[in-house]
Amino acid sequence: MLHENDSSAGDFDLQVAADVVADSADSSPESRDDDALDAYSQAVVGAVEHVGAAVVSIYVGGASEAARARGGAGSGVVVTPDGYVLTNEHVVQGVQDARVAFVDGRSVPAVVVGRDPSTDLAVLRAQAGALPYARLSTAQSLRVGQLVVAVGNPFGFESTVSAGVVSALGRSLRSRHGRLIEGVVQHTAALNPGNSGGPLVDSRGRVVGINTAIIAMAQGIGFAVPAATAQWVLTEILTQGRVRRAYLGVTVRDRPLDLRLVRALNLPAKRAVEITSRDEQGPAAKSDLHSGDLIVAVNDVPVDGIDALHLQLSRWAVGTALTLHVVRRTQSLKVELTPREPS
Repeated sequence: MLHENDSSAGDFDLQVAADVVADSADSSPESRDDDALDAYSQAVVGAVEHVGAAVVSIYVGGASEAARARGGAGSGVVVTPDGYVLTNEHVVQGVQDARVAFVDGRSVPAVVVGRDPSTDLAVLRAQAGALPYARLSTAQSLRVGQLVVAVGNPFGFESTVSAGVVSALGRSLRSRHGRLIEGVVQHTAALNPGNSGGPLVDSRGRVVGINTAIIAMAQGIGFAVPAATAQWVLTEILTQGRVRRAYLGVTVRDRPLDLRLVRALNLPAKRAVEITSRDEQGPAAKSDLHSGDLIVAVNDVPVDGIDALHLQLSRWAVGTALTLHVVRRTQSLKVELTPREPS
């Protein structure tokens, strides 16, 4: 039992009070901010250390410094130890040979082994082996607000780095050739022209996208082709030598539908894709598909425009039959045909 004048009790209470004050000081806003900054810095540094050696600079003007100055330049990322490199198609547009420079100072020749303008991606093969490489992350785990880091090697400047967050997922970005690139990652990591083709990575250093474009009038907005799309393009090029896409052999345009027709035929959308002409050597010419037909669905999936039709065809295996739901005048019809690759 403790008495009121027990000095040991008073000493104990003073020590507890001192500990509480110390704990409060350690958890002050300034201390918490320092801890958060350290964690943020560690995440960015760790991501860069993980992937930095695999990021290369790409030159298309030749080996000499003068030629490099004249030639275009961008970034890329080595994705296999035997030298396959992913970059943007616009970085190597119109050329077959290039050079890649590594952060350790090496510069080696490379050849373009495949390109896909529809996704603004290209694959090069660097003439070197046993290279550091990065892995593409195909996990659908990105979240809005997640930390991402853009790493580039523009114009030979080693590992330019900018950090930001994922600001939107599932965006669509139209390529220079008119097709929509689906599932684009929108982020706030600052990009410069020389960063084109470089990787966008998460805090673990996993490549979640290939940086492809910025909106010049909207600062702080960058875009990256998702890693899943990059993996598909890479696999197609390495296994088939090209990216295969289903081809119907028709020329089309967007067309609004008469609302009376929509109600009468119980159509799935108020817009359709009108066939304006057929390629007489294409798959459509071998089917019951005619000029003037309105495509309203592919395999029961509604299509309300050309972009939606392209999306369905991009997901369809070449050489496999599909069914088009078409409207011909006032009739609703099903037409089967087998797409092939464009010749």
